[in-house]
Amino acid sequence: MNKFSPNIHYFVSMACPESHLFTITLNIENWQENILDLKMPVWTPGSYLVREYSRHLQNFRANSTENHNKLSWQKKAKNHWQINTKNQENITIKYQIYANDLTVRTNHLDATHGYFNGAALFFYLPDYEKLPFKISIEPPFPHWHISTSLPRISDTKNTFLAEDFDTLVDSPFEIGTQKIAHFTVENKPHQWVIWGEGNLKLGKLIQDTIKIIETEAKIFGELPYEDYFFLLHLSASGFGGLEHKNCCVLNYPRFGFQKKEKYDRFIQLVAHEFFHLWNVKRIRPKALETFDYDQENYTSSLWFSEGSTSYYDMIIPLRAGIYNRQTFFELLSKDISQYLSTPGRQIQPLSESSFDAWIKLYRRDAYSNNCQISYYLKGQLVTLLLDLLIRKNSDNEKSFDNVMLTMWQKFGKQEIGFTPEDLKQEIEVIANTDLTEFFNLYLESTIELPFNEYFEPFGLKLEARIDNNMPPYLGLKTQKDGGIEKITFVDANSPAGKAGIDADDELLAIDNFRVNSDNLMDRLQDYQTGDIIKLTYFHQEELKTVEVTLETPQPLGYQVKIIDNPSKKQQEMLHKWLK
Repeated sequence: MNKFSPNIHYFVSMACPESHLFTITLNIENWQENILDLKMPVWTPGSYLVREYSRHLQNFRANSTENHNKLSWQKKAKNHWQINTKNQENITIKYQIYANDLTVRTNHLDATHGYFNGAALFFYLPDYEKLPFKISIEPPFPHWHISTSLPRISDTKNTFLAEDFDTLVDSPFEIGTQKIAHFTVENKPHQWVIWGEGNLKLGKLIQDTIKIIETEAKIFGELPYEDYFFLLHLSASGFGGLEHKNCCVLNYPRFGFQKKEKYDRFIQLVAHEFFHLWNVKRIRPKALETFDYDQENYTSSLWFSEGSTSYYDMIIPLRAGIYNRQTFFELLSKDISQYLSTPGRQIQPLSESSFDAWIKLYRRDAYSNNCQISYYLKGQLVTLLLDLLIRKNSDNEKSFDNVMLTMWQKFGKQEIGFTPEDLKQEIEVIANTDLTEFFNLYLESTIELPFNEYFEPFGLKLEARIDNNMPPYLGLKTQKDGGIEKITFVDANSPAGKAGIDADDELLAIDNFRVNSDNLMDRLQDYQTGDIIKLTYFHQEELKTVEVTLETPQPLGYQVKIIDNPSKKQQEMLHKWLK
């Protein structure tokens, strides 16, 4: 326990927003140590990648608050500053943060708005993270206003209170002329806070958001907040979401709302981030119960935290009546097709995918699909199988909803971290069966997921979409890049992969005739499975020609369908699942 409690007050200004520079002043009062350590987080909860936020920091300086004398300091590590504070009770630190990266996990400042995440802007004081923080915002123009989930301090203009550093990190700020739409759900106030212009129809979005909130609240039996807001950045082509306890941040293409399939994708994003206010923000793996902002926080349970949430973001809009059963089957078919067309599913187990998120998922390259599988995608499909297993074992009296409710009641409400063993045990209780073999097969190994075995009691089947006119399989993808035909992906186990062709090679010709992205498939139509072709390409500027033996055509994708003549029992099971 600390013998004293310093007062910590941040001031954030942006006098020249066109410069993309936030200016931060940190005032610390009642400091009684000879050394002041300051650290900036290297990552932010909800996004499992070391992002090195301190690389955007510049013009660091430290002074005595009373006489403005400079204080000596040194940098101890990439994100660690140490200041000599002997005989100094009141200290002022100033620095700037360059902010020109419009994502949900970074900072962005320009002439239209200022947006920041706490982890990417603020220092914490080691051993003093549990103290409260004051944050004062100085907008550049009088008409700019402030949106944040932090409570205002009533007697100080534009000043907010975070009860501890975790809360500060969990409370993004939007400062500008954002549009704000208020609505109420279950007697609690909500807002849509929107920056940017586009073809979004706000009235429809609010109606659908209310349906999402009500549908998800039924699973957990309550809304665990006093108020909540959705912050949406309408960007040129961005996509993403980041959850927080009392809000979420979304980034979506500004003209991505008119077509139904694009709007449905956005609604899934809304459902996903809102579901996280329970699953992840409060129901957390033990490894994330207390955040270590200095380094990676490893857990094998992201398949549940993110993957199960992905399962619900697909089924919640169906339950809410936003889209129908046909759309649900189309979305499920698309996800299964993506899974079964990713070679990395046969290399990386699901638990390893979760554990290695820090070095793989967010650091993709041209080879990634050959060696890894997303814990979002496979976790979603494993949750699907578990939901169907529980429903089958209980004659649809129970479902994965019961797992979520139990995890909420036992771990989420008190914010007690769960272990992988805890999670397995709670699922086993609901499923009324030992799941050791299931977990060993589908979390710890790379065996194929048995979709049809789990679909059959519900009168469903998974079929490969075969086109008899499909050309034989070569195993590479190309894209026009300037004046060249760039190879963007090569399936490692395909004919092209076995011949030594690499991503970033330049495709030139098949059997001495020029080929490009537009006519590659047509050219392959002239050949049969087993034919040998001469493929000419540039590899690191060296002209090469290799012989490639073409293989059997690959499925166009996979489709979830209702079986012919399902029994009455199967129809009832399907109806209760997708009612």
